[in-house]
Amino acid sequence: MAVTDFSHQAFEQPEQGPEGDPPVPVRDRLVPPLPGSAMWGWLGPIAVAVFGAVLRFTKLGTPHSVVFDETYYAKDAWATVKYGAERQFVDGADKLLLAGNRNIFKACAQVDQCANYVVHPPLGKWVIGFGELIFGPNPYGWRFAGALLGSLSILILARTARRMTRSTLLGCVAGFLLALDGLHFVLSRTALLDIFLMFWVLAGFACLVADRDWSRRRLADWLDGASPGDGIGPSLGWRPWRLAAGICLGAATATKWTGVLYLAAFLIMSLLWDVGARRAAGVGRPYAGTLRRDLPLAAAWTALVPVLTYLASFAGWFATDKGYGRNWTQATSNGPIYFVIDSFRSWLSYQKQVLSFHTGLEATHPYQSEPWQWPLLLRPVAFFYESPKSCGAPSCSWAVLGVGTPVIWFGGVLALIAMIAWYVATRDWRAGAVLLGYAAGWLPWFYFAIADNRTMFLFYAIPMVPFMILAIVLACGLIMGPAKAARPGRRVVGSAVVGAFVLLALVNFAWLYPVIAAEVIPYDAWNARMLFRSWI
Repeated sequence: MAVTDFSHQAFEQPEQGPEGDPPVPVRDRLVPPLPGSAMWGWLGPIAVAVFGAVLRFTKLGTPHSVVFDETYYAKDAWATVKYGAERQFVDGADKLLLAGNRNIFKACAQVDQCANYVVHPPLGKWVIGFGELIFGPNPYGWRFAGALLGSLSILILARTARRMTRSTLLGCVAGFLLALDGLHFVLSRTALLDIFLMFWVLAGFACLVADRDWSRRRLADWLDGASPGDGIGPSLGWRPWRLAAGICLGAATATKWTGVLYLAAFLIMSLLWDVGARRAAGVGRPYAGTLRRDLPLAAAWTALVPVLTYLASFAGWFATDKGYGRNWTQATSNGPIYFVIDSFRSWLSYQKQVLSFHTGLEATHPYQSEPWQWPLLLRPVAFFYESPKSCGAPSCSWAVLGVGTPVIWFGGVLALIAMIAWYVATRDWRAGAVLLGYAAGWLPWFYFAIADNRTMFLFYAIPMVPFMILAIVLACGLIMGPAKAARPGRRVVGSAVVGAFVLLALVNFAWLYPVIAAEVIPYDAWNARMLFRSWI
């Protein structure tokens, strides 16, 4: 579980190893070997993911209530898996579902009168709905998929961090910190779309990191028998990991439109990685090689494939006549060609209406916040709050507060600042990737806040959280230093500092747990956990 050499030279500089060691082989420069055994590389992350899953599935059906925006997504998901598209529901539908009554949809004389206008693509609701099909449309059923994918995201992050740092230990630290983040925990136990957006964004990023190793390995194979060629290097094949990334990022966009921000950012990032790989391999014209050899297929995998994935998520809408706006354009002539054209025109009209909604959303909400408030957790969202009389105190609180673990988030701010300095100093690809992933999920919201005065919430930041944790883990690697440090004491002190931080995060999560896991506690205990007055 040794930590890799975190020097820039270990990844990009060709001629000589550190401190006068023999030259680093080209293959090891392109694809540094992964440490330890492959078995522990899987068992460690799996163990951390199981720990996170136990936290998330324990009392998943509590509270037995419709929490925050579950009032929309739980019912829309049930309609989607039952009818193929969202339907209007009767008054009091929430209470009916909680009582076990599944007949919550309106009966209409005409099909289009019962269609429900919704403003997010359907994939997240399909996923929620599959949980409802298995366990029924009840709190456990509609939260099951979020807990499952939230737990899987811990495994993905641990494996991705391991690949980026070449350290099984740091990979497990990354997964452990994600398991302990309060916002990730709450959204994994709530039927909102944001946890699925985060999952697909992280999965897409993980695929691109795997593609980076895969393509560099192909370059190393080419170098073993390279001929002079044309100075731009070889074609790197069909890039299956990049194709998988396109599917994942298309799925992110098919969950919420903000997925497209990551799609654009990661396409540019992966092409710059290709340029760096060709340069490291000694290719004379790396930019020309990337444009001619890599860009055409990259455009197909990360532009065309996501569009097809997005369209596929509307399969239920296209296959039935029950979706909103499905019959907006009626075919004037018979035949399958006219049917397809008119169906697509109806779909485009629907998408334009959704765009108009998102650009004009200015309604106020007591728990709304601005993006510059998110990193410091200045205005979390009260997902659920009641005052029962069953805790043995004069006043009791029963709450679910959508807030991150302060130690992790405040440490993340410091780590991101460190990543900026590290990238400026070394141009290390890992620091750049983490900063880009965080910025893609954060900076666009500044525009919407300033230009559109749009209503926003802290939980919109959940796709940023894996990149914040990656920044922390990279900073931990820098603090610990290389495995063969010149001063052994540096390694001991660094490991102690990192261990203390992880332990502090665990203690902080345990302290926060009652107000994020819907435990009934005395009001004074609840109030003591409100770090700022703005948390109330």
